[in-house]
Amino acid sequence: MAVQHNPPHPGAILREDILPSLGLSVTEAARQLGVSRVTLSRLIHEQAGITPEMALKIERWLGVERGGRAEMWAGMQLDYDMWKARQRHKAA
Repeated sequence: MAVQHNPPHPGAILREDILPSLGLSVTEAARQLGVSRVTLSRLIHEQAGITPEMALKIERWLGVERGGRAEMWAGMQLDYDMWKARQRHKAA
């Protein structure tokens, strides 16, 4: 079996790629998304995951044509969560 690498947390992609490419602060991005700064900060610092509701907010915010498809963001969260669960299962 191939070595599986930790998939990125979707919050890291927002923090490292999306916000810088849009030139947005966390405060401004949170305002545009319609969430609190604390909510977005927890997400981009990988302390919270992307819920289906947040995935839909990202889709409306970025637009599908700019990489905002909700299913993609929810899928990234699922990939990350499954990897973490497998690591815990291996350790048990």
